[in-house]
Amino acid sequence: MNVKIYHNPDCGTSRNVLAVIEAAGYKPEIIEYIKIGWEEEQLRQLLKTCGLTPKQALRTSKSPAKELGLMEDGVSDETIFAAMLLHPILVNRPIVVTTKGTKLCRPSEVVLDLLDKMPPAPFYKEDGSLMIDESGNRV
Repeated sequence: MNVKIYHNPDCGTSRNVLAVIEAAGYKPEIIEYIKIGWEEEQLRQLLKTCGLTPKQALRTSKSPAKELGLMEDGVSDETIFAAMLLHPILVNRPIVVTTKGTKLCRPSEVVLDLLDKMPPAPFYKEDGSLMIDESGNRV
C-alpha cells in the first residue's frame, strides 16, 4: 500500500500520525506542504476527496486565520481557499492518502482507518497517551 502524508513536522498530531504509519511498516511519501506550498488543483482535489469545504479544513489555531478575517461570518469558501494558497499553514493537518481513502487525520487515531496494517501493540502517542492497547485494540 502506498501512503502519502501532507505533514507539518512542527505539529504534534502530524508527528503522531507519521509515527503510526512508519511503525505499521509503511514508508510514506512525506509532503511538507508548508515549505512547498499548494498547487490550486492539488488542494481542490484533496479537499474534495476528504469531503471537506475550505471552511471545514481551515486551521484556526496557531495560524493567521483570525488576523486575515477568515473566521468572520459570511466569508466565502473561495476566499478561504485563496488564502490557503497564499498561506499553506491555514490548511489543517495531517492529511493522509491511501488506497482506502483520503482523510484529515484529526484526531491522530483516524489514520488507523486508512491502513491495512496496525503498528505493534501497545502504541503510545508522543504525549504518552495510549492509542493501541496491549491486545492490539484501538483505545
